[in-house]
Order: sequence, then C-alpha cells, then structure tokens
Amino acid sequence: MTKLTGKVLIAQGGGPTAVINQSLVGAVLESRKFPEVTRVYGAINGVRGIVDENLLDLTQETTHNLEQVAMTPSSALLSTRDKPDEAYCREIFKVCQAHDVRYFFYIGGNDSSDTVRIVNQNANSAGYDMRCIHIPKTIDNDLVVNDHTPGYGSAARFVAQAFMGYNLDNRALPGVFIGVVMGRHAGFLTAASALGKKYPDDGPHCIYVPERPFSEEQFLKDVKRAVDSFGRCVVAVSEGIVDKDGEPVAVKLTGSKEADAHGNVQLSGTGALGDMLSQVVRSKLKIKRVRADTLGYMQRSFMGVISDVDAHEAREVGEKAAQFAIWQDIDGSITIQRTGNYSVDYRIVPLEEIAAKTKTMAGQLLNKEGNGTTPEFYTYARPLVGSGFPNSHRIRAPKVGKILSDG
Repeated sequence: MTKLTGKVLIAQGGGPTAVINQSLVGAVLESRKFPEVTRVYGAINGVRGIVDENLLDLTQETTHNLEQVAMTPSSALLSTRDKPDEAYCREIFKVCQAHDVRYFFYIGGNDSSDTVRIVNQNANSAGYDMRCIHIPKTIDNDLVVNDHTPGYGSAARFVAQAFMGYNLDNRALPGVFIGVVMGRHAGFLTAASALGKKYPDDGPHCIYVPERPFSEEQFLKDVKRAVDSFGRCVVAVSEGIVDKDGEPVAVKLTGSKEADAHGNVQLSGTGALGDMLSQVVRSKLKIKRVRADTLGYMQRSFMGVISDVDAHEAREVGEKAAQFAIWQDIDGSITIQRTGNYSVDYRIVPLEEIAAKTKTMAGQLLNKEGNGTTPEFYTYARPLVGSGFPNSHRIRAPKVGKILSDG
C-alpha cells in the first residue's frame, strides 16, 4: 500500500486542559518519526489559525522543549471558540490543500470532532487524499463511545482536592458552603467532588448534577438534613443544573439567554447561581453562615494538580493519532476503552459516531435521591485522578475530663 507523503497539521480547539499539550507533543513527536511526513505544522488559535494561515513549523522545534511544553497546562498553540460551518470548513480544506497537508489532527471535544468530520468530507468530495483524525479532549468527560476523556482526570483531581479543602475549612468553622463546578450537560466533574471523602461526616454532603432535575424544595430539605446531622453542610453543584422542565436554573436567575457561537448561554461565570442558592438557604432555613464560590477557570489548567494517569493517556491518544493515520491510512476519532481494573486500550471509530454527540452520567453512578453519587462512581473515577492522591487526617486523642463544670 502506497503511503501518503506530505505535511501534518495539528490544531487545538475549545477549552484548555491540564494535559492537552501531552496530546499535541505526542502527535508531533510520533509524526516526526515517519519518512512520509515532510513537515509538522501547528495552527495558532485552532481552526481560526488554519483559515488565517497562522502556522508554526513544529518540525524545527527541539524535542527537549516540546517535552517541557507537554508538562505545561493549557493550549500551547492557543485555542478558539469558533464553530466552523460548511463554508468555514471549506476554507480549512483549501488551506490544507494549498500547503500539501495530508494528515490533519484536531485536538478537541464534541464540536471539534464535527469539524474534523466536515473537513474530511470536503477532502473526499474533492478526491484529495488526506487523513483526518480527531484527538479527544474535554474536562467535561462527555464524548460518547469513550470510557473517559483526556483532561477529565486532572480536572477531577483538582475538584476533589478543592472540596477536600472546603470540607476541612467547613468542619473548623461550621456553616453551609456551596461550590459551583463546571458542567453544562454532564455532571462528571461535579461528581468528582466526592472522591476525597474519608470520614462518615465528610462533605460534600449534597451533590447536584444536570442529569437529575433540581428542586429548590428538595435542596432545602437536603441541606437541613445535613445541618441537623453534622451541624454543617458542604454542597457541590453543577453550573448546568436544570429544573423539571429542563430549563437551566442559572438562566432563570439571570434572565439572560445570550448564546455564543455554539449556542451555549453563560451559566456560572457571574456567580449568580451560587449567590442565589446561598440566599435561598439564608432566607428559608434562617442559617446565617452561608458562603458560595464558583471554581471557574481554575478547574481546567491548574498548575501542579495533574493526574499522572491523565497525562499518560493524553500523550498516547496523540501518538495513536499519528499511528492510525500514517501506518493504517484511516480517518476517525481516537477513543479510550477501559479493559481492566485499571487498564485501557485505544481504538479508532468513524467520526460520525462521535461528532456533535454528548455523553451524560449513567444512572448507576448517581444515588436514587438525586443528591449524591454511588460506590460505582468511585470505582469508575478514582483511577482517573492518578497516584499520590492526598488524604486528610483527624486528631484521635481522648477528651480530658472537665473539672470546673458538670457533664
């Protein structure tokens, strides 16, 4: 079989992650091994950089520096929120054709996979031989077919450790704490807040995700139950929680439905969701010490909180993209499949199976009350946050008997 000879073009799209550069470097270094590859280009600002021909020649970058970049969070090639339509993708293809790009790798989530699909269709329609590969990435963990996605493990580790800290703080000075976590349609990241629980009274005591309708009445009952039981309550809530009619709670609060190019309305950036839930607790339960925080962008690219498992897998999906495209001469999306406890395998599936589809949490991962996770979620998610996961400890010394007071 004749191998395609030409350039590799790599881009990064959508929200950054702590390990997205592992995928980039994996694809670059693996591609540079093949004699069929004449150059490896990187597009600045994702697909926008392709259309604008804002490209770097990564063939001339040192391996040493690429390895340093691999260990650095966020998108080294920078990113974009552009959502290419058919016309936009035709422009991408024109640039690929003009630069003799024969291998196009796009690192991203749901919408990025759809872009790869459309560009691939353009190449096929034009009779231009080009392999197009989608490399998975998203902290939301919402790509179908995949057991999990690169970026999620590190973000989940950050969220779990953040809530371990919130819980310790809340135990020292009791009250109600509400933490708002990223997650528009899937609650995987918010659910990760439970991974650091060790003692029976540890928080988060209540967890709310988009997969289950949010009820203010039930929320207040849940919080009161925790306060009555433990004298305090830690709450983890997804930015994308919806009411029984499917309306985002954050949209109801702000009254704004202004959407971006992807049709997504702003949910948690204003802090309105946390503020509103705090006010509900204060006014309805008459609890004075209530605090809310929105974790925000910290979840995506926090330096120093990186899962080694996540980093290794992110590296390998980049390497596998080059191998599938160049060795096997096929298009598709790289997927991660769990094969043991704990091991994974990498497979490539048709782009149509991934493109523009969203995975949500399976029912067995959430408790029947709709305010927490199950042991099955812990089994699923704990390996993904990696080794060296921290532990909290408590003083176990016995109490000293009172002398000046009874009891």
